[in-house]
Amino acid sequence: MSAPLLAPGSRRGAELMQQSVKGRSLWEDALRRLLRNRAAVSGMALLAFLVLAATLGPFFVPYAYDAIDKQDVWVAPLVHGHLMGTDALGRDQFARLLMGLRVSLSIGLVATLVSLAIGVAWGAIAGFLGGAVDEVMMRIVDVLYSLPFIFFVILLMVTFGSNILLIFIAIGAVEWLTMSRIVRGQTLSLKQKEFVEAAQAAGLTQGAIIFRHIIPNLLGPVVVYVTLTIPAVILAESFLSFLGLGVQPPMASLGTLIAGGAQDMELAWWLLVFPSATMVLTLMCFNFIGDGLRDAIDPKDR
Repeated sequence: MSAPLLAPGSRRGAELMQQSVKGRSLWEDALRRLLRNRAAVSGMALLAFLVLAATLGPFFVPYAYDAIDKQDVWVAPLVHGHLMGTDALGRDQFARLLMGLRVSLSIGLVATLVSLAIGVAWGAIAGFLGGAVDEVMMRIVDVLYSLPFIFFVILLMVTFGSNILLIFIAIGAVEWLTMSRIVRGQTLSLKQKEFVEAAQAAGLTQGAIIFRHIIPNLLGPVVVYVTLTIPAVILAESFLSFLGLGVQPPMASLGTLIAGGAQDMELAWWLLVFPSATMVLTLMCFNFIGDGLRDAIDPKDR
């Protein structure tokens, strides 16, 4: 008679014993909690679809986003092969929507990376060094906070001209302020921990401690804030484009499409409905993901 599978000396028993002894890391637990959040998983799936559509979609649409056709002006959706209709110049709305989504997502990602690089470095250095350095650096942040955002962007546009690269820089140069305050607060708490004292005792320089020990331990709140910064940047770009200060024709973004649709909504409702719905879906995805990451990384905040 064969020995039972779960006998102490059996292979299956050893595997189960090893699994029961082996613990899970903080990030493994966070991933498990994130995947159990249906709203966050749905947001990630829908966002992946939107990113894929914005990246590859324009290559499969039979119309160029800037192609003008005077014969198909204000064509309704599903007429003459135009899935989402056309605008006042006969341009295919579906092609322009995909291009606008690509531009808005690119601005959101690049401007967020700019704010991430500046804000994390600024906040970590100010919080770790403390004293007069911290006081001066945070007073600079307070002064920049006092400047109206739209005034700052208009000043940059007038000085350097209007282009997409400038929009990246302008929005990213403003959004880092809140990031620096969050990182500074976390750094003030982390620099009292034992691993920082051990690094100092080992003779590491302040720069090495900041970038090798402090910043890696800030990834949790930083990742959560990044998912909330991207929709804020997309909204900021849309606001600028709505005012005519953002992306310039014939290039399109969700903001320019919504602005154009608002002007012609009485004649062509589809020019406003489809870009607005896409904007709402994109922002909801990022917010669901951000909420899911917050709950996964710090379950006490659920």
